[in-house]
Amino acid sequence: MQASQDGLTRRRGAAGLARLRGPILAAAFPIAVLVLWHVSTQGRAYSLIPPPLEVARALWDLVFGGLNDDAFSQTLHVHLLASVSRVYGGFALALVLALPLGILIGRVTLIRQLVDPTIQILRPIPVTAWLPLAMIMFGLGPRSAFFLVFLGAFYPILLNTVFGVRNVEPRLLEAASMLGCRGSAQFATVVLPAALPAIFTGLRLGLGFAWVVIVIGEMTGVQTGLGAIIMEARQLSRTEIVISGMITIGVAGFVSDRLVTLVGARLLAWSPNHG
Repeated sequence: MQASQDGLTRRRGAAGLARLRGPILAAAFPIAVLVLWHVSTQGRAYSLIPPPLEVARALWDLVFGGLNDDAFSQTLHVHLLASVSRVYGGFALALVLALPLGILIGRVTLIRQLVDPTIQILRPIPVTAWLPLAMIMFGLGPRSAFFLVFLGAFYPILLNTVFGVRNVEPRLLEAASMLGCRGSAQFATVVLPAALPAIFTGLRLGLGFAWVVIVIGEMTGVQTGLGAIIMEARQLSRTEIVISGMITIGVAGFVSDRLVTLVGARLLAWSPNHG
């Protein structure tokens, strides 16, 4: 009886260690980076890169205030909300336009022949190259930022939608036809479900790129936003504020990606590649 209890205890301990293995491994690399960062910068009075503790203090002051009492104190929520509205607004517009266009390009040969060559020419143009033209077309301010974020999210969603729709297994369509599902009915019952994994990959990439280009988008004369605060801090040589803004963008992008992943996991529970 005692041996059985000891064995059960060991198995529970092994299961607990197995559950902790993932979080421990995930934390190991950031901790190593922080240690290396601290060792490389601590005690160097003229270093352009502040030590981690100074960045932590700046981030605390951005969120709660009470340390520096300057123009940046307790303003992070204002800048974060402004950037979130632009990122999700541009992403939503990109989704509304790219998803049906990608389906049409993937399913209709005439549309593909008309539109795809132009898209392949425009796609390699970096978002930074659109910056001057965006300011000419939309003026200085949030509309230019919104357009650039939309542009960053548009192509990943479009291309992955086209890929998903065009790579539906022909055998699935043949099986649907044998069961009496033909014509446009195949789209809702076969094509769209089969393309959903690729579409959700495009959504994750598109939302990620939207966060990537938010700093560029907010270089267009906006007064609020994480990109705006980063650019202002750069001009004032406040590197700790710059890094704090970068960390905030990274965390916000991570949370956004997790949200899309959770939705995808629920809708794609049937797919062996999306658990």
